[in-house]
Amino acid sequence: EVSSFTSARLIPAAAFRERERDQKREKMRSSVVSVAKRSRNALMKSNNFITNGFGVGGEAGVVLCGVADPSSVSSLRRHGENCACGCRSSSKGTRAFSSSAANGTGNRGVMFMGANDVQVKDIPFPKLELDSTNSPVVSERQKRKCEHGVILKVVTTNICGSDQHMVRGRTSLPGGHMILGHEITGEVVELGKDVEFIKKGDVCSVPFNIACGRCDNCRQGHTGICLNVNPARPGAAYGYVDMGGWIGGQAEYVMVPYADFNLLKFPDKEQAKEKITSLTLLSDIFPTGYHGAVTAGVKPGSTVYVAGAGPVGLACAASAQLLGAACVIVGDAIPERLNQAKSFGCEVVDITKGSVDEQIEKILGTPEVDAAVDCVGFEARGCGHNHAKEVPAQVLNDCMTVTKAGGAVGIPGLYVTEDPGAVEDAAKTGNLSMRLGLGWAKSLTFATGQCPTMKYNRNLMNAILYDRVQIDKAVNVEVISLDDAPRGYADFDKGASKKYVIDPHNYTGRV
Repeated sequence: EVSSFTSARLIPAAAFRERERDQKREKMRSSVVSVAKRSRNALMKSNNFITNGFGVGGEAGVVLCGVADPSSVSSLRRHGENCACGCRSSSKGTRAFSSSAANGTGNRGVMFMGANDVQVKDIPFPKLELDSTNSPVVSERQKRKCEHGVILKVVTTNICGSDQHMVRGRTSLPGGHMILGHEITGEVVELGKDVEFIKKGDVCSVPFNIACGRCDNCRQGHTGICLNVNPARPGAAYGYVDMGGWIGGQAEYVMVPYADFNLLKFPDKEQAKEKITSLTLLSDIFPTGYHGAVTAGVKPGSTVYVAGAGPVGLACAASAQLLGAACVIVGDAIPERLNQAKSFGCEVVDITKGSVDEQIEKILGTPEVDAAVDCVGFEARGCGHNHAKEVPAQVLNDCMTVTKAGGAVGIPGLYVTEDPGAVEDAAKTGNLSMRLGLGWAKSLTFATGQCPTMKYNRNLMNAILYDRVQIDKAVNVEVISLDDAPRGYADFDKGASKKYVIDPHNYTGRV
């Protein structure tokens, strides 16, 4: 007893006070943790929040988070929707969505079922990942996490002539697999944890090329041939065969990877809504048509021949005018399309009535132009009495014929490495009967490949916002519902002079 008493009295006063303080801190810590648990449980019971196993995410994208250190007062705070601490992740693999779409809402998309057959199908709500390992197209199989991506509520998504090549059965794509659509505009409803600058609620244009922003080609601006997004070849796109297996955007919701790099945010949402039928064309055909004109060397005072009066050809003609061309001549076989070209000041060539160079001479007084652009591609047809016959290299040869020596030919029209429906055996593997000797003799320059959309889309957006161009009128936009997509494909295939814009959620108010 003496020893014990003596020992107790020998504890220094400072140490004794420190022990008391430790005991008080431990009691306070336990109280804080208890309060935090009760608060979290109460929030989890609320219908306004979605739990993710660690924290609670609300519609405003706010999380009460204690993941880093549950015992720490400083960690128990409200985190933003893009918090980097991991509060939006779960060991169970579930995610806290910031969109109401995650509260049980599904998804629907336009699926290619076979030649000339597209149908609107129920499909899974997108995840921040890509898994195309079950694709029947071996070359596009890959699997990767996409925390650098976002999920969009699709505002508008357009039917493209490139889609028609697949729908006609002119590619290696099998049916019952691919969700179509690479022309996408949408509102951000969910962010991956690695997204830094794009925010929930932003309305953005999505370039049809998928680009990582990190490889040598992307760093040089060649985003159409990114080296990291397609295991089979350089370059990738949404909803297109052999282009990486990325899910297409003709749907209610879609995932977009590398969001900070790829997305073009519209500066004012209300202004964007007013001009959405033009802004929706920034995802592909406006930059693609502009790219064709630029690579053909169009400048103020140029004379230009544009082969094809489909949406890309009309966008190219409008782009040539924007670049200052003196005379733009558009060639096609369909009267409705030629009339559409005339509606904004173009001269026209009817290829059913004879050779292109002879008709150009009647317009210009000379059979040649400064620049030519192929906006048709591999399903080209002959001229004059051969206009009903498919001649794969017809447009390329016409462009070489009518372009002045030393000029350039822009080729945004699509050419493929496999065409099972080609009329010529050689063309089935992309071999065409081109008069390359003529092009060589005239020292012509050729520009091929995907348009690097990001090279042009921001400036073209400004041209739209400041009323320098009315591209929606030039290509004759018609807004349709998602359910009406099969009709849009059928009418487009018949030669309708319209650009069909799908509005899955009636954002435009025109559906």
